[in-house]
Amino acid sequence: MVLDVSRYRDKVKKNSPRFNMVPFIDVVFTILIFLMVTSSFGAAADQTQSASGKPQVQSSGTSEYYLVPVAGLKKVTVNGQDMSSYIRNGAIAVHTKVIDEGEMIIRSKNGEIIITTPQGFPVNKAVTIPNQ
Repeated sequence: MVLDVSRYRDKVKKNSPRFNMVPFIDVVFTILIFLMVTSSFGAAADQTQSASGKPQVQSSGTSEYYLVPVAGLKKVTVNGQDMSSYIRNGAIAVHTKVIDEGEMIIRSKNGEIIITTPQGFPVNKAVTIPNQ
């Protein structure tokens, strides 16, 4: 039995391979949608601390303080005064009036919080030791 190689070679050269894009696009979009949905549900599940996104409030007498946790918090400065002795477990309690009307700069890389109180607000009431 003799094989006609030249005829087979000509037949292969004439037929160009074709790639059907429709199923490819369907599969890519299905994978994309799956990844988008699972990543958004994963982000929602990671928020175990506070479902509302608001900071924790602690009451101290008639004033309210917000608990401000910062990883590796080492230094807290209020109007240039060092208040680092008030830090407990990487967190500090900051008065609501200071948060609403003052200025608070958090430098998480340095582990530092710089607070400027509103006009006439006493420095010793701006922050307190968190009750945990």
